[in-house]
Amino acid sequence: MKKKLFKSRYVLLAITSLLFFGCAAQDKRISIYSSSNNPQVDFALEDIKSALGKNYVIINNANSKEPNILLKIEPLNDLKKEGFSIKKAKNKITVIGFDTAGLMYGSLELAEQIKLYGFEGVKEITRNPYMEMRGPKFNIPLDVRTPSYSDASDAGQKNIPVMWDFEFWKDYIDTMARYRYNYISLWSLHPFPSLVKVPGYEDIALEDVQRSTGTWKDLYNLNGIGMGTPDILDNPEIVKKITIDEKIDFWRKVMAYGKERNIDFHFITWNIFDYGTDGKYGITDKMDNDITKNYFRKSVKQLFVTYPDLAGIGLTTGENMGLQGTTEEDRENWAYDTYAKGILDAAAEMLDRKFTFIHRQHQTGAKEIAEKFKDVIDAKNIEFLYCFKYAKAHVYSATKQPYHENENFVEDIGDMKTIWGLRNDDTFYFRWGAPDFVREFIENIPHDVSKGIYFGSDQWVWGRDFLTKNPETPNQLEVVKHWYQWMLWGRLSYDPTLTNDRFSSLLADRFPNVDAQALFSAWENASMIYPITTGFHWGSLDFHWYIEGCFSHPRFAENTTEFHDVNRFITLGTHPSSGYQNIPNYVKMKVSDSTSTLKSPLAVSKELHQRADAAIENLKSLKAANNKELQYTLNDIQTVAYMGKYYAHKIAGATYVAMYRETKDNTYQQKAVDELTKALGYWEKFTKKALEQNKNPLWTNRVGIVDWKKITTWVKDDIEIAKQN
Repeated sequence: MKKKLFKSRYVLLAITSLLFFGCAAQDKRISIYSSSNNPQVDFALEDIKSALGKNYVIINNANSKEPNILLKIEPLNDLKKEGFSIKKAKNKITVIGFDTAGLMYGSLELAEQIKLYGFEGVKEITRNPYMEMRGPKFNIPLDVRTPSYSDASDAGQKNIPVMWDFEFWKDYIDTMARYRYNYISLWSLHPFPSLVKVPGYEDIALEDVQRSTGTWKDLYNLNGIGMGTPDILDNPEIVKKITIDEKIDFWRKVMAYGKERNIDFHFITWNIFDYGTDGKYGITDKMDNDITKNYFRKSVKQLFVTYPDLAGIGLTTGENMGLQGTTEEDRENWAYDTYAKGILDAAAEMLDRKFTFIHRQHQTGAKEIAEKFKDVIDAKNIEFLYCFKYAKAHVYSATKQPYHENENFVEDIGDMKTIWGLRNDDTFYFRWGAPDFVREFIENIPHDVSKGIYFGSDQWVWGRDFLTKNPETPNQLEVVKHWYQWMLWGRLSYDPTLTNDRFSSLLADRFPNVDAQALFSAWENASMIYPITTGFHWGSLDFHWYIEGCFSHPRFAENTTEFHDVNRFITLGTHPSSGYQNIPNYVKMKVSDSTSTLKSPLAVSKELHQRADAAIENLKSLKAANNKELQYTLNDIQTVAYMGKYYAHKIAGATYVAMYRETKDNTYQQKAVDELTKALGYWEKFTKKALEQNKNPLWTNRVGIVDWKKITTWVKDDIEIAKQN
């Protein structure tokens, strides 16, 4: 951790700024006075110093009455928790935070404005957080013996050592704080053996950290739906020699650092999994095992006893509970006897501590959950929250989602609050950035019942980049590589009124030698290829559809491969809120000479062409020069544009195949062959461009091995399908 620069409660910085005063006199200074001696504010002050430039000196002078920048905490009437206000008067700027977190966010806003517009260009602003909780969904591969759902994959196994690197967590937490996230949810099938020593079950605590060195063939197990399981992760390798006591110290340090950036930690689990217990003490994954219940209850309590900065715990029922042989009531009874009683035990012993208990509405009704967990809901020092998978597995599908409405979720939870799960199982390789989509998506979420959102993936680990052929040393953080995407979801969840002008300015600052507006437009147009394609070709869950490979689990591809061929593009439906017409419906409409208010498949194809062509046109004026990050970004934009052209031609080709089959008109067949031949050409351009900077094949947890070169063979087969009588 960096040495604190501000040791007294009242701090005065004097900073020489030639840009501000317009002269070379060194006695002209910008002074900063802070009434808060706190790591959160100190963190933001570092950004202010960086924005003001190198010409500054630090002096301690608590008697200064007219600083140029005043930072203070004052709970004004128009401010709420984490809110802030920036006010100007002549040469003075005042940042007011409702609380320490608000002062940190206000100071970060000031630093950004100074960097983008200069001191004189700072604008007055008052903001309160739109979403109270804003966090990532982080599937955490703690150990091959205590996995998350993502671990039978490259992303899982390559990131196990990263999870035990404190420098990673420092950089990750700092980055997320700047993006305005305020909590981190760590998702694991069964984390306890890697984190705690449970009284009465001490032998379960795991020493060292292990991963698997098994081959792809050994490791990948379809398991019905493509979720490879740790049972087959053979050839364990110790990647870190560490005792359980050292592990506890490590995670205490990580959580304490999070507090210094206004970031809380929560662990969320699926159930019933007993990975890491190795059958000790008679523990099994059977619901009627009283030893298992007791172990889970004590584990939940011990997690809070061990980690004083842990904010909460969450659970999912149904994942490994033998759904065919159990009822919702059985599953909720088990969850209450374990997780609920565990947190109630902890809350009863630590009355001055606040706890959060998150229950996913998953395979159980919200009303039934509320009835069973009434004791938790009524506990004075426990906040009970629901969690709902708002967009299934694909947030990049449509800005309006219907699933909470279909299940009457908002009505059922009444005056209680929920966290909305925003799953991104789409953008693993390529950088994404479409502010208008994110803003509209967030504003469509039912706000009255919202506690907040989490954004993240289930078949990806957002640790360190391992796909880039010539990576940084150490490998870049995924949230830095994909900075624009992660910033958009964090910043717009805090403040959806943030305009595109700000994002264009941020692009101009990051890439100063290119036309920022052209880059903004190119990136926006290419990024929209994801929701347009997935909105039309809708596989709701992660093993149903992966756009960057045109892939899914074989069962959902409806063929012997995992590739979504032209037949699957005909049969798979559209997202219910996309406004798109599926191919069979379109064919029926054309044959019957009727009409529809939905956007036709050919109109969707045209929209994809327009987006891709616009991105490619914008790219003509953008040159990376010697900027490596810009080079990678432009490459990604062009790669995704080619992917868009591929899907545009494929959707049109599939539509003409369906028309030919229905009408027997050879004109449609020839059009289909022409479109699918062009689709092949763009697939080859897509793979060639993608392989310039990315490693492939990629082993994924839900859809297996994504091999672009192998997929090319199946892309060619689409043409032969179209030629069939």
